[in-house]
Amino acid sequence: MARTAHIERNTNETQITIDLCLDGGDYQNDTGVGFFNHMLDHVAKHGRFGMTVTAKGDTHIDDHHTVEDVGIVLGQALLEALGDKRGIERYGFASVPMDETLARATVDLSGRAALVIDADFDSSAGKIGTFDTQLVREFLTALVQNGRFNCHIEVVHGTNHHHIAEAIFKALGRALRDAVAVTGDDVPSTKGVL
Repeated sequence: MARTAHIERNTNETQITIDLCLDGGDYQNDTGVGFFNHMLDHVAKHGRFGMTVTAKGDTHIDDHHTVEDVGIVLGQALLEALGDKRGIERYGFASVPMDETLARATVDLSGRAALVIDADFDSSAGKIGTFDTQLVREFLTALVQNGRFNCHIEVVHGTNHHHIAEAIFKALGRALRDAVAVTGDDVPSTKGVL
């Protein structure tokens, strides 16, 4: 059975369509926010996901609504594509270096939303080009809440904001790849449901 999802979300602020295939395929991300497209490419590439994200938003105001709403829709797509989660590995972990930066992502596709981020770069009004670094947390919060999973992000080392963000998104993709992998035939929980 194909583990895919097609989700659309239309509001007064954004219009978003996401197609997701957990078992591979091409990726194409067009959100109108260049740096964010680059980060989504990393999630797809390192997660080995087929993923198409098309978003139009009120970026003339700023990028916040677009980035957050893509997180909402991608989380919904992940949850739908996982179905009853039968046979998945459930847990995933990745540690990714990017020059002077080292980021780790640990996920549990538990059905419960929890996000912990240990990264200093989002506490200031930092920018990567025109991209506000605080939007990394906004995206992850929306993704985790709507995908209903635990996600812990640790930045062990890092000074360059671009490197920090890139290592986080690559680690997230790799951790999700491991967590969604089909390695059994039952639901990986003593409850019998996730």
